[in-house]
Amino acid sequence: MCWLCDNPGASRRDYIRHLSRIVERNGWAVQGVERGRVQPPWAYTIGLTRHGLPELVVTGMRPTKAAELLNDVAEHCLHAAPPKPGEVVPMVGGPTFEVVKVAQPAGRMIVATEILNTKFTALQLVHADYRGTWPWETGYRGVQPVLGARACPPASAA
Repeated sequence: MCWLCDNPGASRRDYIRHLSRIVERNGWAVQGVERGRVQPPWAYTIGLTRHGLPELVVTGMRPTKAAELLNDVAEHCLHAAPPKPGEVVPMVGGPTFEVVKVAQPAGRMIVATEILNTKFTALQLVHADYRGTWPWETGYRGVQPVLGARACPPASAA
């Protein structure tokens, strides 16, 4: 359930203040977007820009799992270089993902745009399905919009 649904007397401005406090306290927050009729769920970070880093996005993944992945990668990015577009990264105990630069992140990440109040970049963590098939390959099982163009050729994880 969404924060505004759980806080029926609150306004959107209250929600933005709530998320802004999380960003100030933790360095970033994760904004989830619930599944729509034709849109799968997705989530993104807010606040990594303030650390000189790109924001992170994942689509087509359950909100809890998406938040775990984004938090793990965000934490890593604070102590090491962020992944680069085209990089393929196998997560320990998680999915393998390929990094794609998000086209027009401000238009897609509305809450981040409101809170950051500055231009920012974003990287999508595109995940393979349970068989290792990618959304751009025949036979992919899942619904995962890819929000930018793939880097060619993909780079391997180091």
